[in-house]
Formats: sequence, C-alpha cells, structure tokens
Amino acid sequence: MAPKVKELRKGFEAVQDLELLKVLKSEIEFELNSNPFKADKIFGSLGDFLLDWDSPHSKDVVLRKRCNSGEEVAVSAILGPAPTHERGGTFPRDILMNVFVKKPALSSMLQFHCRAFEESINEPGFDIKSAYYLPSPTCLGSSLYRGPKFSELDPELQGSIRNYLIEKGIGENLIMFLLHYLHKREQEQYINWLKKGESFVAKSE
Repeated sequence: MAPKVKELRKGFEAVQDLELLKVLKSEIEFELNSNPFKADKIFGSLGDFLLDWDSPHSKDVVLRKRCNSGEEVAVSAILGPAPTHERGGTFPRDILMNVFVKKPALSSMLQFHCRAFEESINEPGFDIKSAYYLPSPTCLGSSLYRGPKFSELDPELQGSIRNYLIEKGIGENLIMFLLHYLHKREQEQYINWLKKGESFVAKSE
C-alpha cells in the first residue's frame, strides 16, 4: 500500500475513534445526570436476609437466611427482560426470583419460581409461576415430575402457598429492596462498561 494511502486510512481511523469517543462521553454524561437510581438510599429492606452473593461481573444476586426453626431460605434474583412497551412507575423491569426452602434434617427442598414487580408507584407485588418439590439439590433432571402448573392449582392452595412465602420473608419490603437494588446495580454496571470503552478508545489515540 502506498504511503499516502496509509496516511489517509490512518487519518480516517483517527477521526472514527474521536467520533466514538465523543459519543461515549456524551452517553456517560447523560446516564450520570439522568440516573434515577443514583441515590445512596435503598428502598425497602433485607429484613433477616443476608446478601450472600453479589459479584460486579454477574447479573444476579443471592440472598440467604436461617429461620429460628433451622430452616434455610435462599433467594436468587435477577432483572427480567426489558419490557416491549413503555409503562409507568419507577422500576421499568420485573425481577425473576427463585426461592428455595430447606429443612435442616431433610435433603429435599421446595423451589418456587416467582416474578416480582411494581404494581404501582412504590407498591411491589409478586406472582408465583411454579412450585416444585425437589428430592435433593442435585436431583434436577428433566424427567423429574415437578407438579402441575401453579395457575392450575386450587385457588385456596395458591393462596396458602403465597402466604407461606410471605411468612418466609418474601414480602413487600424485600421485593422493594430488590427492585431498587438490582436496577441501581445494573445502571452502575452499564456506566462502568461505558467508561471502560471510553478508556480503551482514548488509549488508541
């Protein structure tokens, strides 16, 4: 390639880098100024739960607590997909939760797959999508009978299972905490990702 062509291509690449750097800086500034979750205050509370897993490189968090009876309750929570249409409220995305309950003398456990959401401003709620009985933590084969669809259960049984989870700590305070914490956490991860991209492009100058 002729030296002149090389210089032209190098100059074009530099312009493209500057353009990308400009857009990255603009996006970072916008997110920092418009972030509704940047306040230090966290809504809701963990209650008796402890934050057992919270890696900055992971999308999910794990909460855990031990009841006075010796039962262990674990909650794995992650933000659900972005909605396909705009909706009101503070929190645009739902939370997908797996709740596990284990008794100290048994290898079996109960697993509940739930969706937590903001019903209206600062009013959280949750639905139970499925309820499983697992003979052991390692018994997760696809052939395992896990029970009928939760929506097909008797309404009274559905209500009792819901109250059972509320009694285990899956209530409004915990759901509000998770809604705020996971949205705030993801926003911080996104801004950090933008800054890493900005740093990389700037160093290629």
